[in-house]
Amino acid sequence: MKFEPMTDKSIAQEIGRRIEQMRLEQNLTQQQLADQIGLSRLSYRKLEQGAGKLENFIALLRVLGRIDLVEDFVPQTVFSPIQQLKLKGRQRRRATGTHGSRGTDADPDAELDW
Repeated sequence: MKFEPMTDKSIAQEIGRRIEQMRLEQNLTQQQLADQIGLSRLSYRKLEQGAGKLENFIALLRVLGRIDLVEDFVPQTVFSPIQQLKLKGRQRRRATGTHGSRGTDADPDAELDW
């Protein structure tokens, strides 16, 4: 299933459906998982509906033994050695705002804040 054409709400609901499927495959009730995570059953149910908090979602993956999915979901970005040399060992602290829909008024000649 391709998420790109879907709305944010539809994607969240699909993730919730997949969470429900993982729970059912492990033959666990919503209450059992909610107890292991430290949530009310209502808060857990929100996760399966795609409306839960990210921190609760991470705790759920940990309890289901699938925390590895976080790395697949948002993989770490690594700069190339050339980019690292340009940064001279410093990490970026803020974006320039020149890409995307935000920050279109930004001065393209402005220096980066390092």
